[in-house]
Amino acid sequence: MSHEPAVSDSSGDPSKEGTGISWGSFARNAALIVVLLVMLWLFFNVELPPADQLQQRLESYGWVSWLVFIGLYAVVALTPIPVTIMAVAGGLIFGVVLGSLFSVIGVLIGSWGAYWLARALGTDAVRKVLGKYSEKIEARLDGAGFEAVCTLRLVPGIPYWPVNYGSGAFGITQRDFLGASVIAVIPGQVSLVALGAFVADPTVLNGAVVVLSWIVVLVMTVWAYKRWKAARQ
Repeated sequence: MSHEPAVSDSSGDPSKEGTGISWGSFARNAALIVVLLVMLWLFFNVELPPADQLQQRLESYGWVSWLVFIGLYAVVALTPIPVTIMAVAGGLIFGVVLGSLFSVIGVLIGSWGAYWLARALGTDAVRKVLGKYSEKIEARLDGAGFEAVCTLRLVPGIPYWPVNYGSGAFGITQRDFLGASVIAVIPGQVSLVALGAFVADPTVLNGAVVVLSWIVVLVMTVWAYKRWKAARQ
């Protein structure tokens, strides 16, 4: 009587069975803990110096001060530290034109990095990172990505970092995120940089740039809000 060779059942192989540990979830949870700890430490322990002191420190780097400024701005944009002081310092050090250029580049690099960090962490993890901002940001991003990012970038009182992380976690496409960010970040950054430039050199021209840039911010805020409401409806 012939015997057929026994067929090994791979499903019974302990090495191929689930071990009860989801390494993907474990890695995300570990990354979440690290991000939360870093965020908390930065929020409670790191405070940017006043704009004039920041100006002195950056100018000490000589001709590479603009690279240091962009890099520092990008790091700040990744964290809950307010970006306002960086933009004002940009105006103090580099003037309106170069200060605006370097500020926009720095904040966009940091915002883009936060967007991809949020996509890597996942939605649940980012909800925990955002804390009190989570429900507000998620509700406003729903159904109108481009318009929502524009509006949230322009509305006073809403920091950049929850918009960055929320956009990555709650399904905003990279195209919408970057496009809306570029459109909305430029007038906001110019208005803050212009303040710094006016403090450093209170000329009529710098004063006019301050007034005009803030008018543009207000007009664009109303425009973005109307577009956002229409898109949601």
